[in-house]
Amino acid sequence: MKDWLGEPRSLRAAERILDAAAQLFAEQGVAATQMADIAKAAGCSRATLYRYFDNRQAVQLAFVHREARHIGATVTAEIRDINDPGERAVAGILASLREVRANPLLIAWFRPGDAGLAIEIAQTSQVIEAIAASLFTSHPPTEPSDLPLLARWLTRVIVSLLTVPGRDESEERTMLDHFIAPLLTPTHP
Repeated sequence: MKDWLGEPRSLRAAERILDAAAQLFAEQGVAATQMADIAKAAGCSRATLYRYFDNRQAVQLAFVHREARHIGATVTAEIRDINDPGERAVAGILASLREVRANPLLIAWFRPGDAGLAIEIAQTSQVIEAIAASLFTSHPPTEPSDLPLLARWLTRVIVSLLTVPGRDESEERTMLDHFIAPLLTPTHP
């Protein structure tokens, strides 16, 4: 086991646990990964693991939130200069899809046996909702009170395309341009 006693309870230790969990999620599946597996892979005792995370769902949520923040920062930087809300949403969704699909530790969440966990977290996570809403902070397409609903809806679109992808990015872009962009682009009488 790694020396956990010499290291104070810290963010670095929690990150090590999440890194170990991520590998297991990809190898064994998210639903099949147990706390004992995570503790062993992280090189700590189960008692130490439970000091950082109350249960398996807490580990899963912490991992998803950590990765969502990384993806959110990458996507935000990529779409920063896009002013049209519809075009911004399409570009943001496509960038999100590319980021998740390129990372084996993330795409594992969308395999048939594990997709339900991803959907559940995506539908209830205030962190994911805030990240999605931040895509429109500088160019809101709707009333500010509608942003949480819009963010949840766009998150569902992303999860849907990750669980049931289009034939290729071109087809997905066409669907998004046709069905999403017009809903977010203001119309002028």
